[in-house]
Amino acid sequence: MVLRTAHERITYERMKASWSEDRIRSQPLLVPETLAVSARESRALERHAESLGRLGFDLHAAGPESLFIRAVPALLAGADKAGLVRDVLSDLVELGQSRRVEQAIDELLSTAACHGSVRANRSLSIQEMNALLRDMERTERSGQCNHGRPTWVELDLQQLDKLFLRGR
Repeated sequence: MVLRTAHERITYERMKASWSEDRIRSQPLLVPETLAVSARESRALERHAESLGRLGFDLHAAGPESLFIRAVPALLAGADKAGLVRDVLSDLVELGQSRRVEQAIDELLSTAACHGSVRANRSLSIQEMNALLRDMERTERSGQCNHGRPTWVELDLQQLDKLFLRGR
């Protein structure tokens, strides 16, 4: 279990680093979606168009209270596009900013790292274990996986003896 959580953290941190280096990628939609919005949301789109573009959105006004969704962040192409755009615009209206895209991508990377990590009951070779330990040394926050579980524990000799019923 400990190796799995360590590998999960390492995979997650690598995916986050890769994402931050290439975060502008958009996924154009084959057919643009039309979304009804409020006048306030439409104004927020106009005010924040550049920021939305940097996040991977390609949104254009289709009228005073509707817009076209032409592209979304590539990593979120499978998400509910209309719901995501609506939530982001709502945040922009209410708060002047939105972290929904980053949060959604972070959740997606976390899930992908979890599913892409060493699985339970898989035996690792000595070389694989050593490589994993070296990776832990180079990885930020390697003391816990991205769900908060510890990746290692320290046991003294007495605790080890107790685990293996030594001295009984």
